Amino acid sequence: MLTVQNLTKKYGKVMANQDVSFEIPDGTITVMLGPNGAGKSTAIKSIIGFLKYEGIIKVNGIDNKSIEAKKIIGYVPEIPSLYPNLTVGEHLEFIARAYKLKNYKEYADELLERMELSDKKNKFGDELSKGMQQKLSICCGLLPKPRLVLFDEPMIGLDPHAIKELKNMFLELKAQGVSLLISTHMLDSVESLWDQTLIMKEGKVLANIKHQDMDQTEQTLEDLFFELTEAKTEFRAEEDVL
Repeated sequence: MLTVQNLTKKYGKVMANQDVSFEIPDGTITVMLGPNGAGKSTAIKSIIGFLKYEGIIKVNGIDNKSIEAKKIIGYVPEIPSLYPNLTVGEHLEFIARAYKLKNYKEYADELLERMELSDKKNKFGDELSKGMQQKLSICCGLLPKPRLVLFDEPMIGLDPHAIKELKNMFLELKAQGVSLLISTHMLDSVESLWDQTLIMKEGKVLANIKHQDMDQTEQTLEDLFFELTEAKTEFRAEEDVL
């Protein structure tokens, strides 16, 4: 479903992504782990087509910036970007019209119900709490029923019920053949959900791990994460002392 080859992105002299390569097959969940500043959000914004970059990104075999690709990509940003003068219901209607969706209202109501927003349909975007804005952003991202969904820190600000419901949604989407890329630095939020994990630091992929491979070792994902992401930091500290 998604192929990323040698993705490189610079902000001035800062290398945000350096030769990032990976693939996400149909119906699988890939988690992108890394500390703040690891380059996770930059990679996701490049995949969605928001940024200029070097490298190749294809969605279902076609260029990620093409209209055909954008029709099958869903995106839930880290910081919700809502329209202050549109109500919750109008946000979903706006998405439906943009994607030319038909017979979407039943699914829209289902999403609002699951995110506990049904009684907020007439609330304006700027009247919602941060958690509610995140819930609405999730509903908007899923309404077009995309085949690839990019989640950037989706659980930040969510209450326990919404987190549980979102995890259920992840598994349901996977069962439907949808591919998911979930960026997070919260290890416990993705435990047991993933098929593939990319561990990133300083714009690079330090490891690409398959779940079945971890099952054959005694090492936990958390152990491996800290072993990889803290190793260079410790080495640099020794260099500074010298």
